[in-house]
Amino acid sequence: MATRSLVRRVASTPWNARLRELASQSLFAESITLYRSMLRSGSSPDAFSYPFTLKSCAALSLPVSGQQLHCHVIREGCVPEPFVLTALISMYCKCGLVEDARKVFDENNQSHQLSVCYNALISGYTANSKVADAVSMFRTMKETGVSVDSVTMLGLVPVCTVHDYIWFGMSLHGQCVKEGIDSELAVLNSFITMYMKCGSVESGRRLFDEMPVKGLITWNAVISGYAQNGLAYDVLELYEEMKSSGVHPDPVTLVSVLSSCAHLGAQKVGQEVEKVVEANGFVSNVFVSNALISMYARCGNLAKARGVFDMMPVRSLVSWTAMIGCYGMHGMAESGVKLFGDMIRSGIRPDKTVFVMVLSTCSHSGLTDKGLELFGAMRREYKLEPGPEHYACVVDLLGRAGRLDEAMEFIESMPIKPDGAVWGALLGACKIHKNVDMAELAFAKVIEFEPMNIGYYVLMSNIYTDSRNQEGIWRIRVMMRERGFKKEPGYSYVEHKGRVHLFLAGDRSHEQTEEVYRMLDELETSVMEITGNTDCERGGEVSNSRREHSERLAVAFAILNTSPGTEILVIKNLRVCEDCHVFIKTVSKIVDRRFVVRDASRFHYFVNGLCSCKDYW
Repeated sequence: MATRSLVRRVASTPWNARLRELASQSLFAESITLYRSMLRSGSSPDAFSYPFTLKSCAALSLPVSGQQLHCHVIREGCVPEPFVLTALISMYCKCGLVEDARKVFDENNQSHQLSVCYNALISGYTANSKVADAVSMFRTMKETGVSVDSVTMLGLVPVCTVHDYIWFGMSLHGQCVKEGIDSELAVLNSFITMYMKCGSVESGRRLFDEMPVKGLITWNAVISGYAQNGLAYDVLELYEEMKSSGVHPDPVTLVSVLSSCAHLGAQKVGQEVEKVVEANGFVSNVFVSNALISMYARCGNLAKARGVFDMMPVRSLVSWTAMIGCYGMHGMAESGVKLFGDMIRSGIRPDKTVFVMVLSTCSHSGLTDKGLELFGAMRREYKLEPGPEHYACVVDLLGRAGRLDEAMEFIESMPIKPDGAVWGALLGACKIHKNVDMAELAFAKVIEFEPMNIGYYVLMSNIYTDSRNQEGIWRIRVMMRERGFKKEPGYSYVEHKGRVHLFLAGDRSHEQTEEVYRMLDELETSVMEITGNTDCERGGEVSNSRREHSERLAVAFAILNTSPGTEILVIKNLRVCEDCHVFIKTVSKIVDRRFVVRDASRFHYFVNGLCSCKDYW
């Protein structure tokens, strides 16, 4: 018997080598097929066979095959083997069967003494969003005296990207320093990511600066972190530093840089990044292409965005959704709806996200009936149950069209409880159509759901301002003061010769301040002669005088520094107020320039005294 067992073990060795090779090459289906051939040949698997085959089952999410392998493991008496135990735990976790993974751990006393088994289970809990269980298992590990290593930390740190657990992450960081494992690059990278995702940008940057050697993953961690926290300027600065240090970007880097270019409207920088994409063969990367589409569209170059989309060899649902959203952002609903139809005909099945995008596109361009038709098709044709966000789009559709009573009836007939977005959509419609009574009802409802959303208070204040209701204005101001609100300062960007120029409300820090204000004086005098008014009393932006709104300063700067016939892109963080909208429309008639303004709501194209939004935004 002993001789036969030895022969079988020796005979299985070539099989194990091939199983390992296939698993390492991510040929998981072939690995499982080979395992079955091994059994049919009469060879017996051993403790070296199972980890590779279990890994393949986990990668392909085949829990039934994994459970059958578990039976084979028991039959062959390989359960006590540490690598087999670890592979079983990992397989069950990756297949979403965390309770079964815990049973494997609990039923084998040997696993309670092995770091690899604890690490596998902690990583599994983390991957399945079982934060408390991951933390509890780590505590048990410490109490048992099992050694903690870098793999433990890599499994635990992602738990701490939830802001409520930042304290635990900082504790882990301190423990790494104490245990002497804080010098491992992967561990440091995970802590940088943790700090960035929790909004502790300074802590993440400090850790980054202290690292003697910075690899690509390290640069990506900090660049992505800055991008996620909206620090677009810092992203572009870091990108330049990274290139200067000799580290070459990969698709992860470029997606973050492109998103920052989109945020700032830095199209020239984005064009340089596109050259890097082409030179490095990243054109086929769907994430990079999607980022390019978004960058060009948000920089006002819709034709180029569509060009990137059309050149994509493979378009994911996200790609279609992004392009449809681009058309909506630019007020080209007909093109967006047509593209949605093209997507359906191409065989791509829509999801709830793309429906939000196409409904929003219809809403912003007044295609009410088409939007209602698409909403009906969600459940009828695609068996998709509308969520609160879809109901909010319908309320917005009806409200913007002036059908406020229908919008209210629709809300009352909703099968789910209307949320803040639904009531917010109605409040916005009341602003457009100056319905104060319904606005008061919508406002009372929306602040029940989102009491700390300053935007709704500003919107209600503007509604009262339009109706000259001074008592209402003061009431809203008192509410805002009680809640400690401060209006967000307005700012606008304009790119000139590859440099992004930032203007704050009432800004006097720019190097061309004197010339900018002199130009603004001339423009406002000309506008007043035509309109008789330049006051800005109803915007969401803080200002002390009519001239201080940031988009006016950006427009004046751009006129100063461009020649006639130039297209000027201005990006603003807040919604353009009505009076500044009139101002830019009038200026576009006076000077030979085409203005493209991206505000918090949409794109506005100002040409010869007219705006593409038709005063509907």
